[in-house]
Amino acid sequence: MNFFINATMPDHKSGIEHAELKRLDLFNKNSEPAKLVLRDWDPNAHVTANQAGISDEQIINLFDYFQETTQVTAKLVQVQNVEYGVLNAQYTDDPSNNRYLVTANGQLVARVNYKQTDERQVKSVEWFDGFNNLYCVDHYDSRGFVSLKQWYTPDNKIGTEAWQTPTGRVVIEAFHKQTMRGEMQKTNWRVIDHDNKYHQFDTLTALTTYFLDCLNEDYWSLDHPNVFILDRAHLGDQGLLELKKPAYTVFHLHNAHTSNAQDPEAPLFNNNYEFALNAIDGYDAVVSATHKQTADVRTRLQPKAQLFTIPVGVVPDSLLTAPRVPLADRQFGKMVVFARIAWEKHLDDLVRAIGIVHQEIPQVTLDLYGYPDPNENYKAQREVEAVIAEYGLEGVVTLKGYTSDIDAVQNNAMMYGLTSRMEGFNLAIMEAISHGLIAFSYDVNYGPNEIVDAGVNGAVVPYGDYRALADAILQVLRDPALAEKYIEGAYQSAERYSEATVWDAWKNLLADAQDSWTNKLAAMPGQRRG
Repeated sequence: MNFFINATMPDHKSGIEHAELKRLDLFNKNSEPAKLVLRDWDPNAHVTANQAGISDEQIINLFDYFQETTQVTAKLVQVQNVEYGVLNAQYTDDPSNNRYLVTANGQLVARVNYKQTDERQVKSVEWFDGFNNLYCVDHYDSRGFVSLKQWYTPDNKIGTEAWQTPTGRVVIEAFHKQTMRGEMQKTNWRVIDHDNKYHQFDTLTALTTYFLDCLNEDYWSLDHPNVFILDRAHLGDQGLLELKKPAYTVFHLHNAHTSNAQDPEAPLFNNNYEFALNAIDGYDAVVSATHKQTADVRTRLQPKAQLFTIPVGVVPDSLLTAPRVPLADRQFGKMVVFARIAWEKHLDDLVRAIGIVHQEIPQVTLDLYGYPDPNENYKAQREVEAVIAEYGLEGVVTLKGYTSDIDAVQNNAMMYGLTSRMEGFNLAIMEAISHGLIAFSYDVNYGPNEIVDAGVNGAVVPYGDYRALADAILQVLRDPALAEKYIEGAYQSAERYSEATVWDAWKNLLADAQDSWTNKLAAMPGQRRG
């Protein structure tokens, strides 16, 4: 089995989630079994995953696994379906807070929080004792059962958490203790297995290692290895090194491996990858999305692990063969961007470039699609808004928010811009060229300076030079023939990321996994093919 390891599958997805979805689709199309392994508890995980096209059969969540809920028939639970243990319960709606107050004989029994939909499905129930003290909260899975019970201490802090099966059997517990600073922290995890045996773990990392071992055992075969692809390093970087039985372990780089993306020899690693990079020889393979990063990893670390270059993006055949949109059918001067408004995207520089362009070509516009990063009180968005005000770009630069309607937006636009401080590939700019958009980017590691082929499908300018970026945009807007050339070049260069090309790269990795399996089995005492 092939496992893709991540935290969860949120509604608003980052590049890693989009990359996993494209990979899962590719594996499915080529009849290669694969499952998405999710570590974090998320009551809405199955809803968001299903909406993304992932069936329950292809999801294994750590908590679902032990709760025996990997596949559950969903049911609707409303306020009247909850058992309150009292006679003559009264329900008072509090729509401003999306909840019901449940009382009996004038005494508050519970607060029932519901989803803001017509069905008012129960999200959680807060329970109160006879002195109006909160003592427990039941959290419901979106499929209609109590998944997590949080028990509160007398000073109104979570003391114990218990995850249970739909029948109410507790299978995972987390215990909290007060630190010297008075903060409550998880200090211990406990799993109660099918045989009613207790397994104790000091940390979630240790529990995750046990979970990965269970998966490896469940899908164990002498004929082929389990392949674990670690998409978020911190979720299993240690666990994959400590599997009791061998497997084929893959450390996937989705971003620059150093803290300074522009310097592959920078002394500090990217903190998300520090453990895995220092233990790189413990993995069987390392995947980078670009040839440049693969070369830099090889030069810097000289790992024993096999190195593979596999784009995280895939351009579907349906898009490669779709009718091409000429310049005449696009909105002249419209640039679009699909990115989080975050520090690393440095979108304030892109707005500065547009501000310069706008002084000569007033038709230019920039639409920013993506949700804002809340860090430092939405600092990145405030910086973008400040540049808009500085250049008087109200009505020229628009923050559109998150959207999934990429095809319609990009087929109408003319250009795509990128001014990131660091990247691991950038799916959005790959999707942009596949829609024929002219691409403009800083010379940033890794991805944009490979995806954007200067003089073919757009321009790559020195890192951090927004004036050079503005000049490159102006050159295209002044020259319709050059714009037509770049649009055609964009469509053609997207063929590098066709389904067949990317699948060939994955086949090479899977072949290496199979080739190494004989040696792994030989190293196991008493293992023979049956």
